[in-house]
Amino acid sequence: MRQEGHEFSLSTQGVGAIEFTDEVCLWVGESGIANGLLTLHVRHTSASLVIMENADPTVMEDLQRFFDRLTPHGDPLYHHTAEGPDDMPAHVRTALTMSSLSIPVVDGRPTLGTWQGIWLLEHRTRPHQRRVAAHLMGE
Repeated sequence: MRQEGHEFSLSTQGVGAIEFTDEVCLWVGESGIANGLLTLHVRHTSASLVIMENADPTVMEDLQRFFDRLTPHGDPLYHHTAEGPDDMPAHVRTALTMSSLSIPVVDGRPTLGTWQGIWLLEHRTRPHQRRVAAHLMGE
């Protein structure tokens, strides 16, 4: 059994989604681990990870519109506004999605479906540098 670790650094431009499937697949392929388990973990409380369709960009646009309706920025419901009116809505969006993903690796590749991609969701309105820790264990 072998283990490999890595950290992906992603620059966001504010609220939105960044697909980084190719970077993950490249790193897994270069690791030399053919079969195992990949874990990805975003190291922030106002960004999240999802596996979502990557063939049609309107899917991510629709997801963002849903979040905007569900947890609008500046909602007077929230008391936690230490970093601005987008602070608490960002935390809620993170709680509703995932901070970690586990993906089986077979034949040196994450076992994603035909239309699946790995996405970082930025929930804050201003740009950030986001870090995603990766751990791969297998043979």
